[in-house]
Parts: sequence; C-alpha cells; structure tokens
Amino acid sequence: MIARHKTSVEIDTEKLEAAGKVLGTRAMTETVDAALDEVATREAGRKLIEILDTPGMLELDNPEVMKGAWRRFS
Repeated sequence: MIARHKTSVEIDTEKLEAAGKVLGTRAMTETVDAALDEVATREAGRKLIEILDTPGMLELDNPEVMKGAWRRFS
C-alpha cells in the first residue's frame, strides 16, 4: 500500500493546469503525484548520467567485473 498524507496547501492553479497539460493529468492529486514522480525520475536520471560520465566509476575495464557481462541467455 502506498503511504499517503492528507494535507492542505495553497497551489497556484495556473501552474497546476500547465503541469496537468504537460503530464496528461486532470485531477489535482493526480497532477501533484505525477509531478513529484517526474522530479524523482529526473533526479535518478541525473545521477545515472553522472555515474556513466565519471571515468572508472563502473569499472568496465576491470576483467573481474566484466567476466560475466557477455554470457549468452537461451
């Protein structure tokens, strides 16, 4: 079950409407949830790019790390 917290916040309705159009959502809760998901996904992507862009971070030149990388799946 997803944890939920009911709260009261002031939301700029123009921003909510604009976000809903971008995200393809209609209801306020759906739009806020989708926006929060988008922010979390964007940060995860940024971290992945940082890892991929850091030389040596994945140890792809380490034979011990890579020994099982090219096995066949049947």
